[in-house]
Amino acid sequence: MLFAYKAMDANGRMVNGQMEAANLIDLEMRLKRIDLDFIKGDPVKKGGMMNTGKVPRPELINFCFHLEQLTRSGVPILEGLTDLRDSISHPQFKQVLAGMIESIEGGKTLSQAMLEHPRTFDEVFISLIRAGEDTGNLPGVLQSLVDSLKWQDELAAQTKKLIMYPAFLGVVVVLVTFFMMIYLVPKMAGFIKNMGQELPMQTKVLMATSDIFVNFWYLIIFVPIIITVGLFVWIRKNSVARRYFDGFKLKIPFVGIILRKIILSRFAGIFAMLYASGISIIDAIHTTENVVGNVVIREGLVRAGQMIADGQNVTAAFQNINLFPPLVIRMLRVGENTGGLDKALINVSYFYNRDVKESIEKVQAMIEPAMTMIVGVILGWVMIAVLGPIYDIIAKLKT
Repeated sequence: MLFAYKAMDANGRMVNGQMEAANLIDLEMRLKRIDLDFIKGDPVKKGGMMNTGKVPRPELINFCFHLEQLTRSGVPILEGLTDLRDSISHPQFKQVLAGMIESIEGGKTLSQAMLEHPRTFDEVFISLIRAGEDTGNLPGVLQSLVDSLKWQDELAAQTKKLIMYPAFLGVVVVLVTFFMMIYLVPKMAGFIKNMGQELPMQTKVLMATSDIFVNFWYLIIFVPIIITVGLFVWIRKNSVARRYFDGFKLKIPFVGIILRKIILSRFAGIFAMLYASGISIIDAIHTTENVVGNVVIREGLVRAGQMIADGQNVTAAFQNINLFPPLVIRMLRVGENTGGLDKALINVSYFYNRDVKESIEKVQAMIEPAMTMIVGVILGWVMIAVLGPIYDIIAKLKT
């Protein structure tokens, strides 16, 4: 039965979470094993798997690294997990490890115990652990997972960097525009109107634009937000809309190319790791279909898997789905012909990683002057529209 509990740790801090237990007494004993003092617990009606919070990637990296060191030293899995449970400080992950220890004590394997915690261990993670158990190379698989998780962490940071920097500059541009249109231009507009002369067209347009911002600022702010939220909900609910949106993202100038490279880099790295661990090509492709995060590319991988199942080789299948450039196809062909497909896939992942870093740096180098130019155009328009009439009056006075 699944219980929602409230407990206190050794530092006196309250901890809330969920844990599987036979009854409240069993729950109290399990919490005691992870150094938590039971306060209260209530059954969760829906039951099912443990619904712990998301475990951060750095915690998973440390978990894989330490478990790899322990298993390579000959320490039994159960003892290694117990030591890790007692040494980590993350409360949700401590819960997960406690549940895994209970499952393994009940006769399950490590991969079967991880299967009960899908929010912590994804399909790729569990498939690799299962392959390591089957081949007797669990330490090697854990080392590969450490490298892969570090790479994913770096890739996520690069993707965030690609999105956050333009978003920050865009917010700055919007704030500057609002300041000028709502505060600065109306102050100058009163002075210009009192001059009593015919205003040029650019000044009339500026003043009309400023009036729109002053009178309908709430529409300018909230309508785009409502439209964006509505589109987001529609895309999440409608599979056709999701497909069009994912295809559109890949076609955005500059950014779309980088997103495609990031996705294919993730696919190549995970696929190489799965294949090197002894998982068949078709199973490896099927596993990676759910981690690419883009419907269009996932459909391409599904087609590739079907072609390979029908008897085509890997290179021909990847070439037919038109996702990879000729250079990558050539690398795969050489690797397949020489029996080193896993090494070829690792080289493909390295190729994309390096390409992604260089592309992000180039785009960021372009974004800053582009945003500066936009602000400069707006400021130039305001200055010409405001100073133009004043200059005309001064010229008339001189004559």
